[in-house]
Amino acid sequence: MLNIEHLITVADEYGRAAQVEEKTVSSRVFQDSKKLGAIRAGSDITVGRYNAALAWFSTNWPDGAEWPHAVQRPSAEVAA
Repeated sequence: MLNIEHLITVADEYGRAAQVEEKTVSSRVFQDSKKLGAIRAGSDITVGRYNAALAWFSTNWPDGAEWPHAVQRPSAEVAA
């Protein structure tokens, strides 16, 4: 099930693990430094953009960081 909170959870954990601010995470994932903030504030995204974002996180996940347990991680085939 798609859940925008899952995307925010993954983004927050990535930011902590990579030691970067939300604007940097947002720029890396969406090429838009304000997109994650807008999503957090209630803005919506398409299913395709949601899936692309989770695939980006899965492919670029920091070494040694644990993927959030509440969120299913895309397989390597989907993320590549």
